Amino acid sequence: MATLSNARRVVIKIGSALLVDRQTGALKDNWLTALAADVAMLKARGIDVILVSSGSIALGRGVLGLPLTELLLEQSQAAAAVGQIRLARAYEAALEPHGITTAQVLVTLEDSANRRRYLNSRATLGQLLKLGVVPIVNENDTVATDEIRYGDNDRLAAQIALTTGADQLILLSDVDGFYTANPMSDPDARHFDVIDEITPEIEDMAGEGVSGLSKGGMITKLLAAKTATAGGCAMVITEGSIERPIEALEQGARATWFTAQGTPQLARKRWIGSMKPQGAILIDDGAAKALDRGKSLLPAGVVEVDGDFGRGDPVSILDQKGHKLGQGLSSYTAPEAAKIKGRHSSEFEELLGYSGRAALIHRDDMAH
Repeated sequence: MATLSNARRVVIKIGSALLVDRQTGALKDNWLTALAADVAMLKARGIDVILVSSGSIALGRGVLGLPLTELLLEQSQAAAAVGQIRLARAYEAALEPHGITTAQVLVTLEDSANRRRYLNSRATLGQLLKLGVVPIVNENDTVATDEIRYGDNDRLAAQIALTTGADQLILLSDVDGFYTANPMSDPDARHFDVIDEITPEIEDMAGEGVSGLSKGGMITKLLAAKTATAGGCAMVITEGSIERPIEALEQGARATWFTAQGTPQLARKRWIGSMKPQGAILIDDGAAKALDRGKSLLPAGVVEVDGDFGRGDPVSILDQKGHKLGQGLSSYTAPEAAKIKGRHSSEFEELLGYSGRAALIHRDDMAH
């Protein structure tokens, strides 16, 4: 079973009900301060932390005096616009005393479906983590439609976990795990400590959420678990309303762990390898040897570019005899790759009009 002690990169999903008081619409400052201490604890161990946080609509509706009943779409979007700035400011204020820099990242599920946007998101989040920043990710509810209507921040958190190569996803919830039925209405509901496989029987047990502020129920959490575990990321559902919920989880608080299927790196390479290539890159012997040593593919080793592919599209990597060595996601379009083939990065700006990235296909975006 996964534990926090062996984590390298953790995504923590925080629901609206944990952050915002339902009746007053006010932020729960004490809870957020305690959570910040948990984040600092993880960061002190060298663990990367990403927070996927709901709460912008719940905060905004309180500021605007909107009713607690179901909001119209335009009301939800207005509330999100007002609440998001307050949400980001609250996280910044909570984490700053620990010497932690925060960043706001607003995305939608579409950003993981489109390969170009996916690569941009991955590069940005990766750079932030490399700089020691804790990204605060939220759905872009001001322009989203279905995301607001169905509350998919659980699934968004799973997508962020896959995008960043996280090995653990923590869903802080209003319940302490997954049960055979809703424990608030069924006293005989049985708790699961570990779920190794999400079977149809498990899916049938999922009910809806009990919180008035959060839109997602156990169904969305199961969808998140499917996405995360298939991508090599373990997931846990645990009670989040207590102070220091991450510390409590580490000390054995009741929770449900969903077992990862392999590692994030292996799952990503399987995904890349399963795509239909949109073109081919022919490389020289020196580049082929570099790939064997686990290096990225640099344009200097490229002999020929074939096909009409875009940035982020999968392409085959061939040796000079036409044998396929692997497949990867191109950092450049086919015309750009043709311009910089056989060239060094110092020449890219003159050839392309911008400096570009050193690797044509980064090793993390490559499957052999």
